[in-house]
Amino acid sequence: MANLTINGKSITVDVEPDTPLLWAIRENVGLTGTKYGCGIAQCGACTVHIDGVATRSCGVAVSEAVGKQITTIEGLANGATLHRVQQAWIAHDVPQCGYCQSGMIMAVAALLKEKPKPTDADIDEAITNICRCGTFQQVREAIHTIANA
Repeated sequence: MANLTINGKSITVDVEPDTPLLWAIRENVGLTGTKYGCGIAQCGACTVHIDGVATRSCGVAVSEAVGKQITTIEGLANGATLHRVQQAWIAHDVPQCGYCQSGMIMAVAALLKEKPKPTDADIDEAITNICRCGTFQQVREAIHTIANA
């Protein structure tokens, strides 16, 4: 058993301590916006925020997340008001298939919190998520739109 704080709510999950956080979020809590992509923390589809830091949840054991604030894509919006990254995604038609997009949005939200006006070099360094559809140019445009607003 582990007590996690996910999207501001205290949740108890009945899992082994070494269970990847991704599986606890998806299978035990039922928040399926966080996606399984590779299972080795390379693709970024499973990105969540842990204490405000973009983190690939497939590579974090539940025991490492206890006592920390976890935010998933479901907790990014403020009620019915989408987060500014989600709004920019829509405005720039970023998603194609959409599978990687929740992780990409979480990575971008963390980048913009740390660096409100990122350069292309900052974006290249921070956003290493993989998108099979190749929407990287739209992602960059959306980030710059937010930074210049």
